[in-house]
Amino acid sequence: MKKHFREISVAAALGVMLALLGVFAPAFFQPQPLLSLATREAPTLVVACGMAFVIISRQIDISVGSQFSVCGVCAGLLAASGWPLAATLPAAVGAGALLGAVNGALIAGLGLPSIVVTLAMMVTLRQGLNLARQGQFVNLPDGVQWFGFSQSNGQGLIVSFALLLLVALALAMRHLAAGRYIHAIGSDAEAARLAGIRPRLGTFLVFVLMGALTGLAAMLNVVQSPQVQPLSGLGLELKVIAAVVVGGVAISGGRGNLWGAFAGLLLLACIGPALTHLRVEAYWEKAIQGAIILLAVVADGIRSRRGGNGR
Repeated sequence: MKKHFREISVAAALGVMLALLGVFAPAFFQPQPLLSLATREAPTLVVACGMAFVIISRQIDISVGSQFSVCGVCAGLLAASGWPLAATLPAAVGAGALLGAVNGALIAGLGLPSIVVTLAMMVTLRQGLNLARQGQFVNLPDGVQWFGFSQSNGQGLIVSFALLLLVALALAMRHLAAGRYIHAIGSDAEAARLAGIRPRLGTFLVFVLMGALTGLAAMLNVVQSPQVQPLSGLGLELKVIAAVVVGGVAISGGRGNLWGAFAGLLLLACIGPALTHLRVEAYWEKAIQGAIILLAVVADGIRSRRGGNGR
């Protein structure tokens, strides 16, 4: 119970908010708006899964928004040139994995700080994309949007896929040795090395996974519209980091799970639509989200200090 206090607290807060909406704004629970909200947030969930792995390993990646935009544009251009979806999807994932590998090589191979490397990657990719596209959208051919299905079926496919991926990654983190290695590296890299774990290799692979999941998420976003926006990932990095930290993943590394990240994302994602249904001014959304994030970080700091005093 105490071990999962943050996750339980976030789930309880989400439950209270949904209960209040059920009383004061029952229109929030209409099926189609809920499905549309879930579909919009599905790519964010995929990226948040990768970010959880990165932060648990005591690293950070603030380039995911730019990677998301680049992979989306690449996927759009390939689809527009006649590539089938069966080839465009792995190409987007591969492009993301390649960008993640560059981050991982600089961080794990050269020992550079992840905040510096990923900041440089974020700026480089964003400015490069601005120069290359000049703000021009990529028009997609027929048959790409919603993977060629109807909108409702396409939405259901995207949401179902994201949830299945969440379950698979959560189970892998809990039951596979790789998941335990990531926690060990984040807790104490030197102790992990003495135990036979290779922290540098683990860190490199975490960033490759982060990139691959970002490319996958970009593809799930591309098929939701007839056009690809060049800066579709703007601000995504802050959103997923916030969701992961609110969900109980320690910003200092070594602690957390994907279920908490999922709960954190749900809580933050529901605030905006909830305020709309309650007829509250939209500017309160960022204020409320910021307060929740601040509380989560403060709680994490207090918990870390108590843990340190107990040693």
